[in-house]
Amino acid sequence: MAIARAVVNDPPLVLADEPTGSLDTANGRQILAVLRELADGGHAVVMVTHNPESGAVVDRIIEIRDGCCQAP
Repeated sequence: MAIARAVVNDPPLVLADEPTGSLDTANGRQILAVLRELADGGHAVVMVTHNPESGAVVDRIIEIRDGCCQAP
């Protein structure tokens, strides 16, 4: 439901903070697929996650460790 509210007005930027955090694996994959589809459709999608599996579907990763940004 939250993903629907976030994209209903076709925003140019979608901010997703732990979008799969409280979901089971199957539903988490569906949400990641929706975010991937949005990105492929020209939307900017910024996702914050602690889950390496969620990070595997993105184009760019920026890690923040001990307060510093690092490219993996």
